[in-house]
Amino acid sequence: MQPSWSDRLKSPTFRHPVLCFLAAFRFLTIIPVTWQADKDGEYFRHSLHYFPVMGALIGLAAGLASLFFRWFLPGSVVAVIAIILLALVSGGLHLDGLADTADGFFSSRPREKILEIMRDSRTGAMGVIVISLVLLLKFAALSTMPPAVFFKAVCLMPIAGRCAIVFSMALLPYARQEGGLGRLFYSGHCRLSAGWSFVFLCVLAPFTGVRTTVLILCATGATGLFFSVWCRRKIGGATGDTLGAVCELTEMAVAVGMANTLGL
Repeated sequence: MQPSWSDRLKSPTFRHPVLCFLAAFRFLTIIPVTWQADKDGEYFRHSLHYFPVMGALIGLAAGLASLFFRWFLPGSVVAVIAIILLALVSGGLHLDGLADTADGFFSSRPREKILEIMRDSRTGAMGVIVISLVLLLKFAALSTMPPAVFFKAVCLMPIAGRCAIVFSMALLPYARQEGGLGRLFYSGHCRLSAGWSFVFLCVLAPFTGVRTTVLILCATGATGLFFSVWCRRKIGGATGDTLGAVCELTEMAVAVGMANTLGL
């Protein structure tokens, strides 16, 4: 049974928004903020509401840093720096999930074996190949953009990626019966968080333009939907690794989509 609105208003999301935000901040970045960190376990499930906000903060920081480097470095070099910054801020968490997902999904094994492969901390050949292709596509897209579009893309990519995580959680159950890191974020509020993420993306329209916002919505929705269907077929749901993978794939889709519109 879905929680009522009165129950939702009594939840930690509304009663302790700062602690929910900090739980999301500490999970999605490697920036050391220790205040009340011991309580994060209580607020992980309610921190999903702040994933789009964290994406905006990460994107804005990376975008501003990229503008600074644009003053004295070529555009292709700045594209590499932007990609490094976006990966570094999360400690490579989502790239690690992408690699583990690729190793499992491309193994042609049954569900239980796929989950076992994904849990292995070692990265196989398919993981390396997929990471390389995703990073190359990001670089190819960003390096073709003029400064104004480049800044916009770097700002929007992390927002779309974090929203895609929330959308996937709303679409898929958690796949591991024994639990895992991703299970800490699942609750009856996932669909509410997905709705808020959609609204957050729509609110970007006055700042990024209607055309760009529609592109972001389409890229995020299509990537999340198709990847979620694939996850359901392969393992019956989502794991922490697949959530990291959909974030990276959505960032790539947004970059490629924005680069493609330059020729239209």
